[in-house]
Amino acid sequence: MTVRAVLVDLDGTLLHTAPDLAAAANRMLAELDLPVRKPEVVATFIGKGVPMLVRRMLPDTADEALLERALPIFERYYAEESGVRTEPFPGARAGLMRLRKLRLPLACVTNKPERFTRELLQRTEFAVFFDVLVCGDTVPRKKPDPMPLLFACERLAVAPQNALFIGDSLNDVVAARAAGCPVWCVPYGYNEGRPAATLDCDRLVADLDEAAQRIAALSS
Repeated sequence: MTVRAVLVDLDGTLLHTAPDLAAAANRMLAELDLPVRKPEVVATFIGKGVPMLVRRMLPDTADEALLERALPIFERYYAEESGVRTEPFPGARAGLMRLRKLRLPLACVTNKPERFTRELLQRTEFAVFFDVLVCGDTVPRKKPDPMPLLFACERLAVAPQNALFIGDSLNDVVAARAAGCPVWCVPYGYNEGRPAATLDCDRLVADLDEAAQRIAALSS
């Protein structure tokens, strides 16, 4: 495998965003007079974008009218909560610094809307690492569709087979496989509550720093 670029997922791979998402989601439920959920349960709903997260937070009997009412409420609260408790995962900053020293172009590919993503990356001082940012509203379809990854490859001027995607979920693996990108996964992410060992990725790595070290070894 020849790695000419690296694509990185955000929630559950780069940043531990679940506490802020849970806080916003439970404030939404409270405003709707619905029972709140435990943060660890909310974490299993992360991965397919904000509309799906909100849908999963609502009761199974919720109709489209309630979803349309709930979505802007969540977004209002998440604008206040995003970044308050979010922290980088161990090895994330060191890994991106190591990849930068290898002079590899980097893209962040996430299902999170751009207005939240840009602010969060700037707030956590990760924005400087990325040459390209592909968010949930950048292209018409989100992961697990391959479109976001293919768009990132196009922007980075690299063939998909030479663009390594690093993620944490089945969502990421399915998108990478469909795009023709090799894919590595970290074990600490969300993956909708399923163990990372169940993922059909090319390699499990402890964190982004180990990933960067292995990429460096491939280049030597």
